[in-house]
Amino acid sequence: MRLGTRGRIAAAGEDAARLLHAMSTNHIQQLQPGQGCYAFFLTAQGKIICDAVILCFADHFLIDVEPEAAQRIYEHLDRFIIADDVALEDRTASWTAFSVEGPRAAEVLAAAGIPRPAQPWTHEPWNEGFIVRCSVTGVGGWRISVPKAAEAGALAGLSGAVEADDEAVRVVRLEEGRPRYGEDIFEVTLPMETAQEHGLHYSKGCYIGQEIVERVRSRGHVNRLLAGLRLEGSQPPAAGARILVAGADVGKVTSAVYSPVQGQIVGLAYLRVPHNSPGTAVEVEGLRGATSRVAGPEPIAES
Repeated sequence: MRLGTRGRIAAAGEDAARLLHAMSTNHIQQLQPGQGCYAFFLTAQGKIICDAVILCFADHFLIDVEPEAAQRIYEHLDRFIIADDVALEDRTASWTAFSVEGPRAAEVLAAAGIPRPAQPWTHEPWNEGFIVRCSVTGVGGWRISVPKAAEAGALAGLSGAVEADDEAVRVVRLEEGRPRYGEDIFEVTLPMETAQEHGLHYSKGCYIGQEIVERVRSRGHVNRLLAGLRLEGSQPPAAGARILVAGADVGKVTSAVYSPVQGQIVGLAYLRVPHNSPGTAVEVEGLRGATSRVAGPEPIAES
């Protein structure tokens, strides 16, 4: 799958690790070259600006975000660089990326002689770019990033892979319960509500929005959580459709699509706790179904 429009912001300089550590929800200062993590960038009110994959290289960090967040996160980071030794470079237009995912992903990469880092968000150099263990859909895979000039050569070695269009990728992502910024993660969302707590490091110290995150953690729970949906029928409800449990309004759909493989509608939704628990019977616009799990951290690749 092609990911050429994803935002890619490089941060270099002696203070880059400290700046990103103070502005994101995960522990950036403990990352070593070849490692990475999933994280959120928050407002002072604890709301999500965007989620990101942050990768550590020997001389810089790379912040990989959804296309909708690229300009916003660049401006957000730039605003907090005052006397810091940090230089930002927007590589969105000059680099491209594509992802190889699914049960045969490792086989395809091995046949092409491409390295396959095993641990989530670890990465290795390849060709003129690098390959990282992370996926869009949640089924497990690797993301390859190269300068745009090297794209054709990089793709030529992947003859064993079948290119998926955006709609097919979206179907698999929702089958797996993987949320996406702009569809399921919004600027009004608290990070804990997304069920992606692998992006939070509760003992790392102060960062923008940390006070709100800690307040929620000490309280013990949030009032709503993201959940997967499985519904009968073939016509998916629109985003914002209300969800009923025993006749009571308990939440709303964020995204939904028909899955030909599963023969049902799959999606994601925010529901009031405890109705988010997998297996809860729900009704959406007359369609009956149940809640399901949300995808968690990237799986470790099998050797």
